Amino acid sequence: MRFRVLLTVGVAACAFASPAGAHVNAQQAGVQVALRALGLYHGPIDGIVGPQTVAGVKEAQRRAHLRVTGFADARTRRSLGPLGRPLLGHRIIRPRAFGFDVAVLQFLLTRIGVYNGPLDGYLGWGADAALRRYQRQVHLAPDGVVGPRTLSALVLETRVPVRNQPVAYRTYVVRPGDSLSAIAHRFGVSVHTLARMNHLNPNHVLLIGTKLTIPGGSETTSSLEATPTEVRGRLDFWSSRLGVSPPLLRALAWMESGYQPNVVSKAGARGVLQTLPSTRRFVEDVLVGHPLPRTLDGDIEVGTLYLHHLLGRFDGSERLGLAAWYQGERAVREHGVFKETKPFVRNVLALKERM
Repeated sequence: MRFRVLLTVGVAACAFASPAGAHVNAQQAGVQVALRALGLYHGPIDGIVGPQTVAGVKEAQRRAHLRVTGFADARTRRSLGPLGRPLLGHRIIRPRAFGFDVAVLQFLLTRIGVYNGPLDGYLGWGADAALRRYQRQVHLAPDGVVGPRTLSALVLETRVPVRNQPVAYRTYVVRPGDSLSAIAHRFGVSVHTLARMNHLNPNHVLLIGTKLTIPGGSETTSSLEATPTEVRGRLDFWSSRLGVSPPLLRALAWMESGYQPNVVSKAGARGVLQTLPSTRRFVEDVLVGHPLPRTLDGDIEVGTLYLHHLLGRFDGSERLGLAAWYQGERAVREHGVFKETKPFVRNVLALKERM
């Protein structure tokens, strides 16, 4: 058994050794797995589009009577059969799933170091166990399901390219007292973007009754379809602006929502930082004195302001500030940190070191 284990590890190490400077694209590893299953590729599953991969794609295109380009576009992937679709991120992956995205998942788990089994596009017990190990590493429920939170973690850790979903738009009619900058702030978009989309000069007067096209779909969900990378960028912006440690805010947001802007809990907590309506009212009425937009930026600003407030109340102690975030400031002062609060605090601080 010892020899077999060492042999498996050795083969995996060989298969994933990449030439210096080569660009590794995990989605391309899925193409290689599909080509190999058809007998069209015999090289390493490394996510690098080299001559053997291109030759395999061209042969697949010839067999399917497609234009021979060597580029694995959507029609070519469909011609590869069940292993040619769907792309990672286009569905929730569950145990015993089969397909292109599972092959990509196996490739990613191998590169992360939690899986050394076959890359066959099937989420069997070995890949399932590896996925659960990874979920435990990133402090997610080890359910063996690749949903939005697990996908977000993989994107952040591996930079695997995942196609964004189309952005929705809504129409807004300019009212008395509106300005372009105020509307942009309200819906969480830049003045430049709003002006460019509507062919307006931001220095000119905005006429009442003008119909504006605004990305985001609705006022309460504007900018709530951001990618994990975009969410992280906004977290860093607000942490720097409001004087909160960026790694601490990132870790807290990850624990609360997995960087998902549109999550709403049963208690009504919403957004990346899962702030309650009572928390928003406190921030708006007491800390800033005015309403904040119900957008991605607005939600992050609310949570960051509240965390900054708690850290100040406990003289900068991250442990006590996080405990107050979880169980309330008054409860921490009167009763100390509850037993059920301690794992939350430990996990956020541990994540902070990885952020």
